[in-house]
Amino acid sequence: MLDLGPTSPSNIAFLTEMGARVFNEDVLRESQDPSYTVKQEDGSMQIDPGKFFAENLDYPADQFDAVLCWDVPDYLPESLVKPLVERLQVMLKTKGNLLAFFHTKDAGPESLYSRHHIVPPDVLELEPIQGFSLQRIFNNRHIENLFKDFASRKFFLGRDNIREVLMVR
Repeated sequence: MLDLGPTSPSNIAFLTEMGARVFNEDVLRESQDPSYTVKQEDGSMQIDPGKFFAENLDYPADQFDAVLCWDVPDYLPESLVKPLVERLQVMLKTKGNLLAFFHTKDAGPESLYSRHHIVPPDVLELEPIQGFSLQRIFNNRHIENLFKDFASRKFFLGRDNIREVLMVR
């Protein structure tokens, strides 16, 4: 299982107790590293996906049974979103699952990025992390297009203006 959020000891304990091998990649924090940015023709600086993924999420195809994506796409720089989804699809095994959360509305400064902690038996605690701004709000159509190459997508409306989406490769 791949966890794309910040390391959470409770998640690691919960998942390993279930027999899962857990890999953790904090791609959002890594995306803030200025060494991945390159100057664009218009003079602006933007993250180069090729450069970024040469050093991050470097796993072989069909490596994972599941990915916990959390709400990373909502906060990730735009240039990395589509390449991230494409990479995750390749890394997932056939019939592998990807769980992602998406904000349903912009709550402004209250839309803090959070570390998600799985607390048995059925609670998900959020620990706000400063320094990340909500980049966009994905609507259902955008999510369907982004994950179009997955075999299925199931949408669930969660609490606190969050949409939960379960994708199957």
